[in-house]
Amino acid sequence: MIKQYHPVVSILMTAYNREKFIGDAIKSVLNSTYQQWELIIVDDVSSDSTVEIARKYEKRDGRIKVYVNEKNLGDYPNRNRAASFANGEYLKYLDADDLIYPHGLEIFVNSINEFPLAGIAISQNQTNKYPYPKLLSPRESYLDHFIFSGLFNCSPLSTIVRKNAFFQVGGFSGKRYIGDLELWLKVAAIFNVVKILPGLAWWRGHDIQESLHGNFNYDYPVLRYLISKESLLSPNCPLLQPEKNTILKNLKKIYFKNAFKAFFSGRFLKFLDAIIRYNYGE
Repeated sequence: MIKQYHPVVSILMTAYNREKFIGDAIKSVLNSTYQQWELIIVDDVSSDSTVEIARKYEKRDGRIKVYVNEKNLGDYPNRNRAASFANGEYLKYLDADDLIYPHGLEIFVNSINEFPLAGIAISQNQTNKYPYPKLLSPRESYLDHFIFSGLFNCSPLSTIVRKNAFFQVGGFSGKRYIGDLELWLKVAAIFNVVKILPGLAWWRGHDIQESLHGNFNYDYPVLRYLISKESLLSPNCPLLQPEKNTILKNLKKIYFKNAFKAFFSGRFLKFLDAIIRYNYGE
């Protein structure tokens, strides 16, 4: 009888026209010291050779599965589709243009596995206050984010999520640019968070990234404010009312500071356009 393979972690790689990078991304997974994984690659109708490259690795290793969408879904909906194929207890996103270091996956998995009640582990921000891994309650993680370190200002590359926590909060909403921050806040409101060692993966900067467009058009400051406000006003928010009030005041100050910066740089119309689009529909 053939023994069935059950991965502990599902590595989710969404891809769109990443022929220059996807081979290196896949090889970084293959080189991991931790090997109880499956790699799910979901292509969003690439027009280059991304799929062909991914298929070559699929033929070499049975833990790699390649799926191609019938139509282009966009960033976050495609992340949800990748998660729908996952068989592991944990979800680890690795975009097709990024890399995970050989020791990275092992630390991600072992760190969250140490805390059964944790919904997410985040690899970000070195601290001399305590050693890692460090477990935070929902209230502690919200205070850490809004008052101290901006804990949740990180991409999916810096996280590992317990699959049941991901689906319990409904996965990514589909909001553009900032859907990761939104999801982390939803998970952290009801699950513990683990802070783990920084520098476990490498984020590749290049000139065709979605984030460049979002920064240029002021989508990020507008969306960050709206989603932060929504999370603080949610009934699931773990903070006390005085804490919420103080944070909301600080967020407003930052919001208006960004507006003034846009005005004095001659780009206020772009800022205003983002406000209109995200408050009244694109």
